[in-house]
Amino acid sequence: MTLKYLIQKEFLQIRRNAFLPRLIVIFPIMIMCVMPWVMNMEVKNIVVDVVDIDHTVESQRLVRQIAASRYFIFGGQKATYAEAMKDIEKGQADIILEIRNGQYLIAANAVNGTKGSMGSAYLSQIVSEKSTLHSSLLYNPHQNYKLYMIPALLAIVMMLMTGFLPTLNIVGEKETGTIEQINVTPVSKWAFILSKLIPYWLIALFVVTVCLLLAWLVYGITSAGPLWLVYVLAMLLALFFSSFGLIISNYSDTMQQAMFVMWFFIVCIMLLSGLFTPTRSMPHLAYLTTYINPMHYFIDAIRTVFIRGGSFGEVAHQVGALLSISLFMATWAVLSYKKNS
Repeated sequence: MTLKYLIQKEFLQIRRNAFLPRLIVIFPIMIMCVMPWVMNMEVKNIVVDVVDIDHTVESQRLVRQIAASRYFIFGGQKATYAEAMKDIEKGQADIILEIRNGQYLIAANAVNGTKGSMGSAYLSQIVSEKSTLHSSLLYNPHQNYKLYMIPALLAIVMMLMTGFLPTLNIVGEKETGTIEQINVTPVSKWAFILSKLIPYWLIALFVVTVCLLLAWLVYGITSAGPLWLVYVLAMLLALFFSSFGLIISNYSDTMQQAMFVMWFFIVCIMLLSGLFTPTRSMPHLAYLTTYINPMHYFIDAIRTVFIRGGSFGEVAHQVGALLSISLFMATWAVLSYKKNS
């Protein structure tokens, strides 16, 4: 019964806060409705100059195909490579395609590395279609980047909502002095920490549901795998971040200190998780950190379930790792709380 009343207290504090209820509702809506359009690795409006020395029917067909592509802006045909190079130097073109004796030369301006590499890759794909090479894209045949980003955005929302809010909880009570009233009561540490964790798990359930509904209503994207497994993964991630936030709150004396410490760890966890870049591309020492990074296991598992339709057996390793790390952090959160603080 003591736990029940403590949980009621937490929800009363959240409800009486003028900002938190609005944040809990508006934040996932804004992230899911705005960020998939912004966080898009597709590169468009690439200006291409063509130097067609052959002037064959085949080369002209290729030029028309480039001009019709949604990724490119046809900068026109130039008489020589040097003339096209002047456009590159002036910033009026991004890529040069030279066609000579049935061979193709692609020269990309790599001052903007992403635009140069992605643009040359797109152009290479168009050129390669002239040969007998055929490729098949599995699980995301239309290369819809939103399908790839929805699980990542779900991870970000969970991380920020269930990470920062618990971080400010206990340290906020320290600053207001209400923690002293708890310290003189016979409430156990386990009951107190659970009363802090459970509300944020329920908030996590609400946030996941909102994100999945918006993905379906706005983008027509649904999970290819079992929905219950998506919720299991999300709740394990919420357990980790809420516990981690309480640990930082237990060791912090001010809200400012807690915010800076949490932000430091959040950035490291996010950048080393494979959320934006493949982990296999990292240096070996950085890659070793993925073995203790719960976000890495979540991203790997959620994309397997959400995009590829994987079953529990295919993500059992990630679920086990997430569960072990989360339980360890939850135990640490209880043990690090000192009632005589």
